[in-house]
Amino acid sequence: EARDAVDEARMQVAKLIGAGENEIVFTSGATESDNLAIKGVFEQLRDKGNHIITCSTEHKAVLYTCKHLEKKGASVTYLPVDKHGRIRLDELESAITTKTILIAIMMVNTETGVMQPIKEIASIAHKHNILFFTDATQAIGKIPVNVQEYGIDLMAFTAHKFYGPKGVGALYVRRKPEVVKIIAQMDGGGHEKGYRSGTLNVPGIVGLGKACELCRQEMDKEAQRLKPLRDRLEQRLLEIPGIHLNGSPEHRLF
Repeated sequence: EARDAVDEARMQVAKLIGAGENEIVFTSGATESDNLAIKGVFEQLRDKGNHIITCSTEHKAVLYTCKHLEKKGASVTYLPVDKHGRIRLDELESAITTKTILIAIMMVNTETGVMQPIKEIASIAHKHNILFFTDATQAIGKIPVNVQEYGIDLMAFTAHKFYGPKGVGALYVRRKPEVVKIIAQMDGGGHEKGYRSGTLNVPGIVGLGKACELCRQEMDKEAQRLKPLRDRLEQRLLEIPGIHLNGSPEHRLF
């Protein structure tokens, strides 16, 4: 029964993001997923190259992981953002070298809600035969995200950002049209296709799956409820002298 419940949850998660069920790896949350994706790619492809491109406004789970890898021989470019909190695509492409193996740019910023041009970033990455990873923690469950349409190779997210339980998350690892291979960061019984050993958090996974199912059903209605609240709060705050908006007024979460 526990196995069936986990299988059902895996299907619910996959449906929310347009993935295959065998492309979902359950983790303890987005921080672990970030670590598994970035470290896993670096260790898998270090014979090919050691260069990673990320952004200066990423979550610490990404920034500190990159700092850790620098001690192990990685070369990391931290792209700045413009006045609207978005990276410049020309600067991204200029930063690419023959040693670049991964581009890691978050989908929605944790503090400002600014959305990065994910499809364009993925297109640039694939044009140069580079893997693209995104931390989508603040996007999943709030806006429609289809990993196939966006061209995402790896994607991290966590349950408690969309009313699921704390302590559980997932990593999407693409298998079609070509399998993305990463090195596991936890050794043990070979759980989760060998990507993440350790006894599964069955109650948490079931809660994650149910939250994903509810998001599929109610995401649009929830966005319509939240946007006027956001606008009202912003309007009242901007009436206070000295207050200004950080980030893009256009490219942002509701």
